Amino acid sequence: MSKRGYHHGNLRQALVEAALSLIEAKGPTGFTLTEAARQAGVTPAAVYRHFAGRDDLIAEAARQGYEIFAELMQYAYDGGQPSALAAFEATGRAYLAFARRHPGHYIAMFESGVSVNRNADLAAAANRARAVLEQAAADLSQHIPPAKRPPPAMFSAHIWALSHGVVELFARGSPGTRAPYPPEDLLESGIGIYLRGLGLLPPDT
Repeated sequence: MSKRGYHHGNLRQALVEAALSLIEAKGPTGFTLTEAARQAGVTPAAVYRHFAGRDDLIAEAARQGYEIFAELMQYAYDGGQPSALAAFEATGRAYLAFARRHPGHYIAMFESGVSVNRNADLAAAANRARAVLEQAAADLSQHIPPAKRPPPAMFSAHIWALSHGVVELFARGSPGTRAPYPPEDLLESGIGIYLRGLGLLPPDT
């Protein structure tokens, strides 16, 4: 058996990459640690030097996913947008882009059943990603009179839920589903309706 993980000096990361590949192919519960070890080129016993079990391996894949996700969201928000509204909308598009570019991470984060509170590092990474969207919501909320202003956490949770729904139903090619419109258009129009209800966009003419 080839010891690829040892040769490149990072067995832990080799196992995570193997898990991501298997998650994409078989789902988060469709593979064993033995399969991950085989794909990484090591013996099953070597896995337990780094992970207590499959859920710990998936949790590390999810943690890395949240780190990538937070960076993409932050980049979208800080990307020289002309207004708080444009920056906020960019974070929604970043959500769709992440789900498409990093399907293994996305599944580990949102579909594996592994809690974000499984360990402190995973919780911190998840909170960092959530904080980007909350900051975007807080900045945009400054245009709403204080008496009518929703808490940023609620505001951002609504948009997160809308983005997640579009991804799950229409952006990941789920069997038997077909988007009536491009996912980007569905998300943009949905966010527009929500923001119009808050008075952040003018009524349709």
